[in-house]
Amino acid sequence: MNKPIQIRGLFETHLTVSDLQRSIRFYCDIVGLRLAYEIPERSAAFFWIGSPHSSIRSMLGIWSIDTIPIGMRLHVAFEIEDINDLLSAPQQLKAKGIMPLSFFGTESMEPSVIGWMPAAAIYFKDPDDHLIEYLTMLDDNIRRQDLGVVSWSEWLSQKGKS
Repeated sequence: MNKPIQIRGLFETHLTVSDLQRSIRFYCDIVGLRLAYEIPERSAAFFWIGSPHSSIRSMLGIWSIDTIPIGMRLHVAFEIEDINDLLSAPQQLKAKGIMPLSFFGTESMEPSVIGWMPAAAIYFKDPDDHLIEYLTMLDDNIRRQDLGVVSWSEWLSQKGKS
């Protein structure tokens, strides 16, 4: 349990924007990113940087000013290659005095799964209260947008059902 989690690379970062639709057009038409997912009710959008199916991938999230999740000063997600490392991360963080968090900001000893990607993630805060995320992409053939964001155990119980 003393071995640090092996970070594969920077997975995502987030920006606030003054006009979501204008920024979506900018990042698609000017920068050339592919829109991955838009959440109109949260005034947010996510873009793939590179191919979501390649071994090198990243994501940009944009949020309209004043709609970014409460308490999120800065958000950085690190991609973890091995799902077993991600599954052990909550125990390792807890052992170091760091509270592991779910997608919803509550203490959790298991990852949250974002069904539309699909990806499993565990969150925690740095000393300046920035939100840090460890994320592992899951099998692309099991996307479950209908589930939204669920716990790892809920994902395992629901992933074969449609």
